[in-house]
Amino acid sequence: MRRVAVIGVGVTKFGLHDRTSAELFADAAGDALSDAGISPRAVQALYYGNVVGSETEHQLHTGPQAASVLGIPSVPTTRFETACASSHAAFRHAVMEIAAGVSDVILVGGAERVLNVSTAESTEYFAYASDAVWEQPLGLTFPGVFALIARAHMEKYGTTEAQMAAVAVKNHRHGALNPKAQFQKQITIDQVLRSAYVADPLKLFDCCPFSDGGAAVVLASEEVARRHRKPVWVLASAAASDWMLLGDKRDLSRVPATERAAAAAYRQAGLGPTDVDVVELHDCFTIAEIVATEGLGLFEPGAGGRAAEKGLTSLGGEVPVNPSGGLKAKGHPIGATGAAQIAEIVTQLRGEAGPRQVDGARTGLTHTLGGNTATVLVSLFGRD
Repeated sequence: MRRVAVIGVGVTKFGLHDRTSAELFADAAGDALSDAGISPRAVQALYYGNVVGSETEHQLHTGPQAASVLGIPSVPTTRFETACASSHAAFRHAVMEIAAGVSDVILVGGAERVLNVSTAESTEYFAYASDAVWEQPLGLTFPGVFALIARAHMEKYGTTEAQMAAVAVKNHRHGALNPKAQFQKQITIDQVLRSAYVADPLKLFDCCPFSDGGAAVVLASEEVARRHRKPVWVLASAAASDWMLLGDKRDLSRVPATERAAAAAYRQAGLGPTDVDVVELHDCFTIAEIVATEGLGLFEPGAGGRAAEKGLTSLGGEVPVNPSGGLKAKGHPIGATGAAQIAEIVTQLRGEAGPRQVDGARTGLTHTLGGNTATVLVSLFGRD
């Protein structure tokens, strides 16, 4: 198996845009190719994540459309849809293609546009990632899913609403340092706790926003990567799945798919949780970050909330989590999220993250969750 590296990254600003998903991806991809110092003609394949383009833009077949807008229509393209983990899944398959010797340069990323429709419509479209026979007819949306997870975690471990609020405060503090973030304003614990309930015990400031945006990364074989600046090596990339129906899950206080994907990634890389310097993980809701830090082995089960409250996951803390601001402050254009997380870790490991830089970071982890915890991707990265 050949070594694979990320040699270029690009991310649009997240928030409201009046451009199509394909145009947003093309912007990010152009920046990624420029960052890599290679021509679009060098790209041998395009793996693209997009989730609700058929609903918000009446656009299917989005892979070739993205390639066409980018000006490389003859490149083989594949669209991935694994809910919020779409572009991370695209990344993993691209890694395997290069490692297998099929291609030397692959462009990976994703984009989403959802702020052109109402909140009620986008909430409905996101809920399509839950079961259409048993759950959607009951009105179950993702705030409801993660409210159930939060309540289970609180009952089992004593996690508090203030500990969840600490996650929101920390990620907004980090997001204020990120010029690409949708929200660049700090908030307080009191503001979170006083915000309106969305799905008890989750409040408005426990929830990430709907976002438009695009992200892209350029992957290359070792032979190609050695000719470019500061390659960041892919040490591992693993995926895991779990029961789709909430009623089939045995313990809502944990995410077995995270635990399985993390274990597989650590085995691939020959590393453990204590070797990780910086983490970008899926904080669609504050409780999701707490549960993920435990599932990744960063903290013992039940200790994630206390770790956030003590500042262990803040910049300068024991294990900085979501220095980009995470989904909570950076934003969550679902098709682009996984690629954006990878772009942040690459930026961190290059030492180019500016005021949000994690000092001395040499090993990073990305974690992306899809839907109602049924899909999880975990990847590890390192510098020479």
